[in-house]
Amino acid sequence: MAGGRSLGSAFGWLWAAYAVSRFGTALAFNAFGLVAILVLHAGPAEVSILAAAGLAVGALVAIPLGPWVEFRRKRPVLIAMDLIRFAALLSIPIAFAFGVLGFVQLLVVAIVAATADIGFTAASGAYLKTLVPPNDLLVANARFESTNWTAIVLGPPLGGAAVGLFGPMVTLVADALSYLASAAGLRAIGDRDPLPVRSGTVRTGDQFEGWRYVLGHPGLRPLLINDALVSALIMATQPLLSVLMLAQLGFAPWEFGLAFALPCLGGLIGARLATGLVERFGHRRVLRVSGALRVCWPVALGAVSAGAGGLTLVLVVQTAVIICMAVFNPVFGAYRLEQLPADRATRALAAWAISKKATIAIVTALWGLLAACTGPRTAITLAGVILLATPLFLPRRDTGGAPENSAAAKAGSAP
Repeated sequence: MAGGRSLGSAFGWLWAAYAVSRFGTALAFNAFGLVAILVLHAGPAEVSILAAAGLAVGALVAIPLGPWVEFRRKRPVLIAMDLIRFAALLSIPIAFAFGVLGFVQLLVVAIVAATADIGFTAASGAYLKTLVPPNDLLVANARFESTNWTAIVLGPPLGGAAVGLFGPMVTLVADALSYLASAAGLRAIGDRDPLPVRSGTVRTGDQFEGWRYVLGHPGLRPLLINDALVSALIMATQPLLSVLMLAQLGFAPWEFGLAFALPCLGGLIGARLATGLVERFGHRRVLRVSGALRVCWPVALGAVSAGAGGLTLVLVVQTAVIICMAVFNPVFGAYRLEQLPADRATRALAAWAISKKATIAIVTALWGLLAACTGPRTAITLAGVILLATPLFLPRRDTGGAPENSAAAKAGSAP
């Protein structure tokens, strides 16, 4: 089976580093909000500011990161981003222990963490291209996707239990230590990181070169719009669904947690299906079909009702969405890496992450205002209707530019 072959010890260490940091993050799911509510007794407005400002300001601060990282060795950058996140997160329980923790510190740490996340994401994509050959990018991305959903299944329930027993600080400590362990795993890879070559045709200090390349690429441009819109509309409805289910329909907290944790098992199914589907149908067909199917379901969430029927509806919808997402994400991730040249990859990935986080922050704020005016059910339904139009931004033809020995080429192309 393609997905079971070895990709080498260097990739193994990178995968292990990713796994431990993802589990740490999942364990500390919504930790900032919990600390704000349970420790600082913050109100809804402050919690919303914390969530939105961390993404928005972090994305703005991260704009210079792309050019800075592009022509540096990526492994030291990855280790530095992990150590920054480790120190920033650990500062919260330390401040709490000394009785000096305040809301401003939470906000600053959220911004620092969001900025470091963008830097890590941009550098890790470029670094992955140096560790595995092009025809293994799909397999590598499928393994990351499977790990991500495994962490989401296990992390939040364990983290919730830990918060109930020991308070919210214990999950922040665990998350911080996971970044330290990730840095150790990256260091174990050894010096396999070539110094990037500076091309005379590329303006090396141009902060907007990443956007310029992506927006000028016939395949990546629509995918950026699609990815940002889909992520933003899905993320914007999650807090509204929380209000609808818990405050208005009377679901118990354990039922709400089950409705979001159990469907994540579908991520393991989708991630395992992705490679075989590409080998059979070709990357373009799988990208378009899974990208369209993942947005067909959320509109039904506007019809959720109280009782077992409503809970079943949420479970079915969430499971279907996650299976389709888990098929789409590794195919999309491999395709994106194949299309990015080495001297622009980091800036393009940074621009992508910044655009996505900024869109999520803006749409989340707008949908909060919409829900305040119309109610959460109407806002959720409207988001689902708009999602149905997002497949228009999926590539409709072969855009070229992928290496001939890429995973997509080896799998064959769709008619």
